[in-house]
Amino acid sequence: MKNSIEEEIAQLRGLDLRGLQARWKITFRKPALPHLPKHLLFGILAYRLQADAFGDLDAATKAALEQSGGAKSRGVVASQLDDHDQRQAKPEAGTVLMREWKGREHRVMAMADGFAWNGKTYRSLSAVALAMTGTRWNGPRFFGLRDGTIDKKSRTDR
Repeated sequence: MKNSIEEEIAQLRGLDLRGLQARWKITFRKPALPHLPKHLLFGILAYRLQADAFGDLDAATKAALEQSGGAKSRGVVASQLDDHDQRQAKPEAGTVLMREWKGREHRVMAMADGFAWNGKTYRSLSAVALAMTGTRWNGPRFFGLRDGTIDKKSRTDR
């Protein structure tokens, strides 16, 4: 007999990041994006379980969502993203960044004068990453603010 949806979601909740990534690959037949944190993987997988069991959004709701800005604004958002320079991006004060490292979820808060983590204030995300891991990292890349790919011009040539 198949487990109830509640039991399946409880099983998902007990999985670590690698377990959720493996479940994602089974569910969606492709690997999860590497930067997706555990809580998003869990939420999307739980939604998919429920949608498969009880039905997804009806056509009228999907159409209403598309009309509310989905399809029309995609081009605008895409052009804004293309114009956005990741190298200059700094999170606004109050933004909380989450990063799983060695099985623990770490939260870093952006402040006007730096970044707070573990009761201390650091001047940069790179300093936080060093304190967290003991290794020098590009802080914005470590926390997923940069994708680590080559520059935009090279990406569009592919």
